[in-house]
Amino acid sequence: MAVTARINTLEVEAPAGSTLFELADALGIQVQNSCQKQGKCRECLVEVVEGMELLSPRTIEETALRGNFRLACKARIQAEVGTIHCNTLRRGSLRIEDSAHELAVRNRASCFDPAVRRSRDRVLVDGIDVDRFPGALFGLALDLGTTTVVVRLVDLIEGQVVASQSFENPQRFAGSDVMSRIRYDGEDGGQLLRKVLLGYLADAIRVLPCRPHEIYETVVAGNTTMRDLFFGLNIQSIGVKPFRSLVESEYRAGKRTQTAIEIGGDQAGFPMNPRGRVYGLPLIGSHVGADAAACLLAVNLQDEEGVVAVMDIGTNTELVIRTRTRVLAASCPAGPAFEGGGVSCGIPALEGAIERVKFSNSGSVTCEVIGDRVPEGICGSGLVDLLSELRRTGKINDRGRLTDGPGAFVVDEEHSIILSEEDISNLAQAKAANVAGLMITMKQAEAEYSAIDRFYLCGAFARHTDFEAAKRIGLLPDIPEETVFQLGNAAIEGATTALLSTKCRRRLEGFVTEIEHLELETDPDFFNTFVDGCLFRPYQ
Repeated sequence: MAVTARINTLEVEAPAGSTLFELADALGIQVQNSCQKQGKCRECLVEVVEGMELLSPRTIEETALRGNFRLACKARIQAEVGTIHCNTLRRGSLRIEDSAHELAVRNRASCFDPAVRRSRDRVLVDGIDVDRFPGALFGLALDLGTTTVVVRLVDLIEGQVVASQSFENPQRFAGSDVMSRIRYDGEDGGQLLRKVLLGYLADAIRVLPCRPHEIYETVVAGNTTMRDLFFGLNIQSIGVKPFRSLVESEYRAGKRTQTAIEIGGDQAGFPMNPRGRVYGLPLIGSHVGADAAACLLAVNLQDEEGVVAVMDIGTNTELVIRTRTRVLAASCPAGPAFEGGGVSCGIPALEGAIERVKFSNSGSVTCEVIGDRVPEGICGSGLVDLLSELRRTGKINDRGRLTDGPGAFVVDEEHSIILSEEDISNLAQAKAANVAGLMITMKQAEAEYSAIDRFYLCGAFARHTDFEAAKRIGLLPDIPEETVFQLGNAAIEGATTALLSTKCRRRLEGFVTEIEHLELETDPDFFNTFVDGCLFRPYQ
């Protein structure tokens, strides 16, 4: 008998004394590392799913880690028999949305006037001479999501996307939502969250088909917390009322002219030309951050007519409603339930995740699995399908209670995949946050759902969710399907547009100042709307 180590989806016999890093290396699994396995970079994080008791105690280098996270270079096998299962923070099987296909052509055909230009052999940034270099000019567009990160390399001479890289946000060791990460960053004091993210970014940039000194500008989209963490700012004020970043507070106090932010390339912390620039897109207000602003740029909301909604569904859903007279924005703290968090069978959109669920007339369950492999859990789109089918067939009532008695619904008995009433309750609350946000924002805008001309749904979850299923359970309003556009990653498209067009960037900076930010919890109807939103029924 021996210890068996399962890292991601591969298994190897694990001799006593071997580190998880060595075992991963034996399996050909890359573990992030930039300090030669000394435990200093804190990048070789792994999440131990099973068998923590078989590992050596935490070392000094691991004292800042919480939960089931360890450093692969320090965690050693100390048992003779058993099973250890761990996941790296860069699982290649995760499906990451790295574009918004319906917008890509329009964005690249937009006004092409990048801030980085060449005059003979001189490189100019906003007209300022920064370098002498006759070669290629590149820029990076970054979408720093709470769950995933997308990096795009853009040719600033031809205006074309050259390559992209994407990975899970390694900061998840501090929690799956921004409030957890704000607390962690405040307690840590050493900017570990930023350092780990920059290490992963550096690794992604190194494999792009360019040399670092050819990258002269980086444009960053991300929610308020992710953006400010990236720039090394104190984020503690974002976690307490009125939930504003230091940048927004300074803007409101007249100390800044805008909420966009810039630093030199020499301060970036990742490979790029030190004479270049890093530009963070502007914030809209509170938790409605630069990712939402990027989505507005991607759909060109400034020039839209009629009643238009833009909704980026995620751990923190951002919502913007434009009418003929007003533009309103709100953030909905939905939590990670529809991304697999807090649900016993929930997992991210990895290979092995059930993404489609249908019930036959006889009651049998048919599932489609990402990667067409053995199911390990259910991702967000699958959970929406499952709830919709349970409701359609009367197996749950509109309060989410199982009609055949308390307990759980068995989705796949062979692989022990079930959905409990507690899981359904967590999903109901996540749904209710989105419903309350949309209902209150529409009420404040004095607009009816029937008046919506275009409803843009952004993000990976929204792109892969069945719209009819989402309507049945009351996650999305009952509006004509032809008015709905499931875009995918609109934030990376907006960041790309800002990189390619100074004019679009400046227009966005002005446009966000016209948007009215709503604090949903101060609305007198918030509680009742939230309670109604927990019900699994179409919008009333």
